[in-house]
Amino acid sequence: MIHILLRVFQYAKALFTRKKRSHEPPQTRHVSRQKKGKPDKKQKGPMTFQELGLSSEGLAAVERMGYGEMTPIQEATYPIITAGRDLCALAETGSGKTAACAIPLVQAIDTSENAIQALIIVPTRELAIQYVEEIDKIGSDMGVVAFAAFGGFSKDIQIAKIKHKVHVLVATPGRLIDLLYDGVVRLSQVRCVVLDEADQLLMEGFLEDIDLIMSCILHEHQTLLFAATMDDEVTGLTKKYLRDPVHVTLLTERAVPVSIEHYFSYIHPKQKEAELISYLTREKVNQTIIFCNARHKVDRLFRDMKKTFRDIEYIHAGLSQNKRSSLFRQFKSKKIQYLIATDVAGRGLDFTHVSHVINWDLPFDTSQYTHRTGRSGRMGRKGTALTFVSKSDLPKIRELFRKKEFTPHWIGRNPLEVTGRPHDKQTPKKTGGSRRYRGKRRSKPPGKSSTQPSP
Repeated sequence: MIHILLRVFQYAKALFTRKKRSHEPPQTRHVSRQKKGKPDKKQKGPMTFQELGLSSEGLAAVERMGYGEMTPIQEATYPIITAGRDLCALAETGSGKTAACAIPLVQAIDTSENAIQALIIVPTRELAIQYVEEIDKIGSDMGVVAFAAFGGFSKDIQIAKIKHKVHVLVATPGRLIDLLYDGVVRLSQVRCVVLDEADQLLMEGFLEDIDLIMSCILHEHQTLLFAATMDDEVTGLTKKYLRDPVHVTLLTERAVPVSIEHYFSYIHPKQKEAELISYLTREKVNQTIIFCNARHKVDRLFRDMKKTFRDIEYIHAGLSQNKRSSLFRQFKSKKIQYLIATDVAGRGLDFTHVSHVINWDLPFDTSQYTHRTGRSGRMGRKGTALTFVSKSDLPKIRELFRKKEFTPHWIGRNPLEVTGRPHDKQTPKKTGGSRRYRGKRRSKPPGKSSTQPSP
């Protein structure tokens, strides 16, 4: 009861504070790497991590990880984060957002304090694990301890770890709230809060959970928001929790990464498996993810495909967390070449070596198409996306082409050219239902046709 009353008081106080803050005039500036007019003659190429003044341990870590030049999102956000400013960063999938956040966070941790100093909120357990792995690679030599808390895993083990020592806590909203109510997690020393994949957090209905978590952090702190898309809900979240934020927008006018070529194949559902095998056999595939819309489709396709391909596995939410984590590690280390998956692998995860993404099923919405195909063509590499299309998918394909500005390439026949010809709007045949014709039939004297229905 005491915990509940405390949360209600904190939430009410936080709402009053933010309502007062919302009346302050916004002072938001936008940062863009694309400049109009003549290029600056003094402008250099991409920055390198050696220019950041990292500690010797941090610099050695990024060199071991193979980081040389910074990606645009890393170069644009690093000085903002290190300056302590709030940040709203929008960038395409595969742009290096995880490292852009992790590197400056690790540098700011005071390892002499045994307290949670940075909180990273993510929508999925896989992304939480990926964050911790990235932070461990960067900060292990400096003594920075990161830990992931998520559902589907023993809470007792997580509690023991948090009580021992954690500097950076990466958590999914549901499990984090459980730990807050248990009194295990204390956020009084948190200096930075990160909302990563904020658009997906909202899409999956975590807004109320985020409100509750943020209401528990009443002291001044830095807030960083990363997203791949910007809609009204993300804008509302930015206005509510970010103070005088810097907006970094590296999204181009194109809604999908430009490094990906998009292919479509119009095919009968019964022929998809044979076409998929033929495509994978003739294409030069480094690694590929094959997306299905349901678990049972993943299971069935895996049973059929493993007869032809050896290095193939499947993953969906029906597997245990340990099994899923093991498969993701194997896929990242290239021990698996073909991965059949649901949308559990469709967002936020960094699969650097994926050359091809195949949509066995057309995604349910256009934004999910972007997230799926964004698993290839990462970090500036070229990628290929192939989508199988059946007759029932044509309305969604038209919608996809309207919303996403890319050039589609058809393998074989283009069904949109056939169904979009002017003759589809031809006048009805005389036997089919013209009003004038029906009127003439009704004008005939009764008895001429016993089968003609009465008007």
